[in-house]
Amino acid sequence: MGKLFMSQKKSTIFASVKCLIYASLLGLLYFSTLQWLIHKDWARPDYSYGYLIPLIVAYLIWEKRETLFSLPSPPSWKGLILFLPGICLFWLGELGGEFFTQYVSLWCIVVALVWLNMGEERLKAMLFPLVLALAMFPLPNFFNNRITLYLKLISTTIGVKIMRLFGMTAFQDGNIIDLGFTQLQVVDACSGLRYLFPLIVLGILMAYFFRSRWWKKVLIVLSTIPITIFTNSLRIALTGILSQKFGTKAVEGFFHDFEGWLIFMVAFALLALEMLILAKLFPEAASDSDIRHNPDPLSDYDKPLKSTNFLKQPQFIVSVILLSLTLILSKGVEFREAIPMSRSFDSFPMEIGKWQGTPQTMETIIIDALDLTDYIMVDYHDGEGHLINFYVAYYESQRKGESIHSPATCLRGSGWSFAQSGSSEISLDGGATLPVNRAVISKGPYRQVSYYWFPMRGRILTNAFQMKWFNFWDALTRQRTDGALVRVIAPVGEHESAEDAEMRLQTFVQEMLPVLRTFLPE
Repeated sequence: MGKLFMSQKKSTIFASVKCLIYASLLGLLYFSTLQWLIHKDWARPDYSYGYLIPLIVAYLIWEKRETLFSLPSPPSWKGLILFLPGICLFWLGELGGEFFTQYVSLWCIVVALVWLNMGEERLKAMLFPLVLALAMFPLPNFFNNRITLYLKLISTTIGVKIMRLFGMTAFQDGNIIDLGFTQLQVVDACSGLRYLFPLIVLGILMAYFFRSRWWKKVLIVLSTIPITIFTNSLRIALTGILSQKFGTKAVEGFFHDFEGWLIFMVAFALLALEMLILAKLFPEAASDSDIRHNPDPLSDYDKPLKSTNFLKQPQFIVSVILLSLTLILSKGVEFREAIPMSRSFDSFPMEIGKWQGTPQTMETIIIDALDLTDYIMVDYHDGEGHLINFYVAYYESQRKGESIHSPATCLRGSGWSFAQSGSSEISLDGGATLPVNRAVISKGPYRQVSYYWFPMRGRILTNAFQMKWFNFWDALTRQRTDGALVRVIAPVGEHESAEDAEMRLQTFVQEMLPVLRTFLPE
């Protein structure tokens, strides 16, 4: 018995040292990524629940401690199936300047280390909490923005219908509700996104602990989406109804915050009611598969235990070597050289053809948020009273959290809706063409035609995927990630069509482009 105890103690010490080594390597390798996750992403109201996910995952694994102890844990080389892609994703995110790729990389490597060191059986036992850990990472911005826009519009539509059921006069214009005595704008914060993800996680947990058939569990998780939409629409309707009596107090301060908590509790109650109804309408007889078995960890004490020295375990040695090499390369080699502009934007001409420019400036808080190297923003006017807003942001080196922001994100976030969007080409001298993103945007009675594109080290790119890929490739092969965003906007006049404004915009770009090229490095 004494030898058995010493063997168990020795195995525990070995496992603790291995965990400490892995945690140190991963902490150093993903330090900036974890820092951004905690201080930036989890600080956003839509993802503030992220702080709780690691605690929930830790509890779910701890709950399975006896089952895990009873299972065999032979190391497995199969863990490389996730480990090697995890390393590749790390470099793609590191050099491409993308945090979401780094998040997925971290998850892949953690799961792979469990697989490599603890074997397939224990990995299967921990699979649910490990998959749930993905919920701590926010979605990429382009997914986030699309979901926000959809939720905002559908919640507004249903909210208006609910108000009409209560006898109120309400008209909808996009995400704006006109009540006659006032107007309510359903902004991104009221889209329901900050309820959707926490409620989905809650639904997954409730389904996990719900001892029933798989289809009931799936139904509970899927139902979180319509429940979120309905309860958020109810909140919007409640805001409209209360604003009739309490005025602006109903859309701000205590009323607004209390409505949020109340609606989330209503959503939770609806999920619990759904589980109760499913259990009553579709009762199931208890079976062995429905009963949780908690094996006694002492039941295996009569079996010989091996306390293998972790320094002799090849899976551990290989994984540590690969992580160490990745750490040394990422911290010791500079893959991005800061490439200065050919000329400063201070000398950019205020006269281009018939256009006369007036320089504009951005607030310091916006400049700090964009993390750009230099920028120029000018309102150009012609002799006929037409306006074109010209904006260029230059980045001498793009890194995680310090990369170009797409105008599509900024414009949607500031209340502009995209009536038309897609790609287009502008004809240039000599038969050449310039690929651009084109959008016709509107905000109330105002309309604008916008072009934007990304000059990147001799290339003209038009989407975020291209930017991330070429940032990665050029950082690896050319040690460069410099680039720029060019955006031009032409307001549509009251008595003209979008096509008229677009023709004006194309003429300006044809005249401006040769000048701009002298400022940006090739």
